[in-house]
Order: sequence, then structure tokens, then C-alpha cells
Amino acid sequence: MNRRRLTTLAAALTVTLAGFGAPAHAQGDKTVRILVGFPPGGSIDIVARLLADKLKDELKTTVIVENRAGAGGRIAAELLKSAPADGRTFMLTPVVVPVLAPMVFAKLNYNAATDFAPVGHVCNFGFAVTVPAALPVKTVPELVSYLKANPEKANFGSPAAGSLPHFFGEMLSRDAKAELVHVPFAGGAALLGALVGNQVSAGIDVVLETLESHRAGKVRVIGTSGDKRSSVLPDVPTLKEQGYPNMVAQGWFAMYAPAKTPPAAIEAVNRALNKALAQPDVLDRFAKLGLEAGGGSPADLSALERSSTARWAPVVKATGFRAD
Repeated sequence: MNRRRLTTLAAALTVTLAGFGAPAHAQGDKTVRILVGFPPGGSIDIVARLLADKLKDELKTTVIVENRAGAGGRIAAELLKSAPADGRTFMLTPVVVPVLAPMVFAKLNYNAATDFAPVGHVCNFGFAVTVPAALPVKTVPELVSYLKANPEKANFGSPAAGSLPHFFGEMLSRDAKAELVHVPFAGGAALLGALVGNQVSAGIDVVLETLESHRAGKVRVIGTSGDKRSSVLPDVPTLKEQGYPNMVAQGWFAMYAPAKTPPAAIEAVNRALNKALAQPDVLDRFAKLGLEAGGGSPADLSALERSSTARWAPVVKATGFRAD
């Protein structure tokens, strides 16, 4: 009898302890994380945290942002590849990771086509052509004429070799027949410092990077890359308006999951993402960052990848650039 009672008590204790442990384990399991391959404070990090706050309400669970900065977003991509396909790990990334990196790196530790599952297109962003405040030009045609007349100064800077701003500058060099020399910098802040210090004739980066310095008069944005003017720089004409109809280009952010993530999980996050992107406060915040909200289905994101590849592959090939 005593032995039987001890066995019963032991079994009851096991069930009780399991009961105390189960909610914590389940709660941890339900947490959704969004990997961001760039440091805190940048535009993509701001977007990730804004979306995380909205997604937690729609998904009814904790959503956190994990910054895994390095290698132009490729570290986060490798982490996504190896993450469990359980619908609880996602990545917010710019176009460079799934589209541009495969064009410029001979070896990558991920295959975007087979290791990632598209979830949704988040937003678009444009580029700005910026010059030092001391440079006596106020339009892109004036810049081109100035650089042709001063070939020793015919250069442009970008935040990184192999970045979209780099290749957009190569597009401009080719389109304007200006033979500009590319000067790569270690990030947008370094490029901006060189522009402020009049150490480079022009710079190309995403609009947000030069916005405040432009407003403060430290540099001058003379053109943007969109089909229409930037919402944060309505007084600056596009390159298209300035006589360069082929100089229309943009980058984008999108969300991905590990390959083989259950379709139901992807559909749930896609629905929540689209709801978030339609909210007025999100649209207002995006507008202030110079971003245009995206949206649509995973299939729409796949189509965007294909169109982006078609847009940038000839440019990359023409430069002959390889990152490794």
C-alpha cells in the first residue's frame, strides 16, 4: 500500500512539475523573431521594429527583432537558412541579399532560390545623387558637364563596392558618357563625411542617408532615382525629369522564411504583414523615411525578384565587377 501511494504521489508530482514547465516552454516556442542583417538604428532596423510591434497584435504572440549585422546582410541570411522551418523565424532584408549578392559573389553560403521562402514585399526605397555644398552644380546635367570639363574630379562615391548605389552610379556613368571612377566607402556615414568634406565629387546612396545633411545645407541632393519625386524631397527633380529616362531604379525590403516553412504559417504572417502595411501610422512613418509601402502575396514577391534580376543583371555584367 505504501509503495503504491509513493508511486501515485511521484506520478502526481511529475505531472504537476510538467504543468509548471509547459506554459513557459510553450510561450517561448510561440515567440516569432525577425532577423535583420544590419545594425540597430538604420532604416531597415526601424522598419523591422515598427512591423514587429504591429505583427504581435495580429499574430497574438511576442515578436522580437534580432540584429545579426555583418557581411552586407549575408550573416542573417545564413542564420535563416539554418533556422527551423517552424514558422517562427523570419528575415527582413534588402534586395541585395536575395538578388544582388548571387550576381557578385562566386561563392555564397546560401542559395536564395532554394533556402528561402518568400513571405511578402515590405517597401521600396529610392537613391539620391548628392554633391558637396561647395560644388558649383545644382542639377545632374550640370554635374555631368562639370565632371567632363574636370576629368581629374570625375568620380562618385557609394557606401560599398557591389551595392545597389554602386551600380546605379555605374548606370549614370554609362548613360551620361561621363566615365566616372567609382570610390567605395565603408558605409553611408563614411560616404557622407567625404561629401561634407568635399573629398569626392558626388555620392549615391539611399535617400534617407543624405536627407538631414541636405536639409542642413551640408550637402546638396540634386536628383533622385524614382519614377516620381521622393515624398521627403518634393523639390528635388528625378533624374528622369532631368533628361535621363533610363535612370529609374529602386531598391526594396522584403520578408522571407526558411525553405519548407509550412504554407499556413507563411500565409498567416503575410496576412498580418499586409494589414500592418495598410495602417495609417505605418504609412506616415514610411513616408517620413522616404519609403513606399509594398504588400501583396508571396508570389508577388517572387515576381519582384525576377523583375529586379532582369533590371540589375545587365548592369552588373557590364561592369565586370566581382566581390570575391
